[in-house]
Order: sequence, then structure tokens, then C-alpha cells
Amino acid sequence: MPTSPYGSVKFDTVDAYRQQFSEPVQQKLAQLRNAITKAAPKAKKTISYNMPAFKANKVLVYYAAYKNHIGFYPTPKAIIFFKDQLLPYKTSKGAIQFPLRQPLPLTLIKTIVQYRVKEDDAFVTK
Repeated sequence: MPTSPYGSVKFDTVDAYRQQFSEPVQQKLAQLRNAITKAAPKAKKTISYNMPAFKANKVLVYYAAYKNHIGFYPTPKAIIFFKDQLLPYKTSKGAIQFPLRQPLPLTLIKTIVQYRVKEDDAFVTK
């Protein structure tokens, strides 16, 4: 079972996941969830790999809170596509780290999610 920064817990809902964190982290997670929902209003909220995820035909994005950052997982292709806008953040093949001490780049997050929605739609039409 994956381990959260606050211990080993199996989450059943996105809200249950968020409630395991401190109030400031909960606020950031709520902001992130709201930004994703605005960018992908038809996406279903779910838990996958014990993390919040938004799914249309396939999973669009995952996210998770850690001690010093929020990990945002929009797929490697999205990270490559937005590499110039992501320069201020630590990234890896499939992850972006948003430091907890900084405001979330909500406009960028929405744009990335919209990109993922278009990718997901294209997957269905193939």
C-alpha cells in the first residue's frame, strides 16, 4: 500500500485523501481539485494508485501531497509540451513538483489539463 507523508492509509475518495492533511495543505489540494474540475468538468474524480485522479476515457492527471510540495502527474508528453512554462518547477519524466510555500500556478494547471483532455479525446477518435 502506498504511504502518504502522514502514514500508511488507503483512501476511498478524493475528499478522504484531502482530509488527512493539515489545513494549509487541504486548501492547496482544494484549489488544485477546483482548477482541474474547471478545465475538465466531465472528468470523474477517483482514487488510483492511492492518489486523487481525474479520469475521462483514461486518467487525465493524478496529484499527491508531500512534505514540501504537491506532485502533479499529467503524463510525460504533457511535461514535454509545456517544458518552457515549467522551468520554474522541478520536473521529471512524468511529474511536476509545486512547492507548498508558493502559490499554485492555477492557470498553467488548467491549461495542462485542457491539453490532456484534448489528448484523451483524440485517443477515443482513433
